[in-house]
Amino acid sequence: MLPQIPSATHPESLGAWLALVGFGAYHGLNPGMGWLFALSLGLQQRSQRAIWVSLLPIAGGHAASLVLVAMLILAGFQFIPAGLLQIGTGVLLVAFGVYKIFRYYRHPRWVGMKVGLVDLTWWSFLMATAHGAGLMIAPALISIAAMEGAHQHHMSAAAGGPGVFLGILAHTMAMLVVMTAVAWLVYRHLGLAVLRRKWINFDLIWAVALLLVGALSLVTASYPGGQGSEALK
Repeated sequence: MLPQIPSATHPESLGAWLALVGFGAYHGLNPGMGWLFALSLGLQQRSQRAIWVSLLPIAGGHAASLVLVAMLILAGFQFIPAGLLQIGTGVLLVAFGVYKIFRYYRHPRWVGMKVGLVDLTWWSFLMATAHGAGLMIAPALISIAAMEGAHQHHMSAAAGGPGVFLGILAHTMAMLVVMTAVAWLVYRHLGLAVLRRKWINFDLIWAVALLLVGALSLVTASYPGGQGSEALK
């Protein structure tokens, strides 16, 4: 009989992993997260290669913002139970969602169209942070840390750190794939005119999504045993 190979992902946290990948796809679809900027650079330089080169630092800056949130979460686990951390995150999401509902049209402005790779990375980091991209996926990261940590010998959520960073990698890869596909589709077939004719208001949808994720985080945190809170008490 062959020995069992332990899975890197526990079944209990599968929903959180799917949420991370799904949010990654959504972040990639949102033009405010960077693909529209990369597309504009490519059109300005009349180079398709400029688009693909630009998308990499944009994804890197986005990931850096998420890593910052992940580090804060793992540090918080040293002092706050998982359930309370989930509730606190839900409250922050709802509050930020309400703010964005009334201010969704405001965007941070920092760079022009002549930028280097470092500028693009820094711009993407600021955009992801200002839009609350890391905050949006925080409940999923907390869930992964709690579930993965509960299966470690020390029964500590901090032990779930590797799973959290793997989750960020999966999120970023999903975002990069979708960004690349959308940028290619608009560049090769649709053209920028489609943004004026048929595009939807992603900023307003983003604000609503923050509210929904926050509400869901509060509901799951209050559910007995939800998000691994019982396992780490």
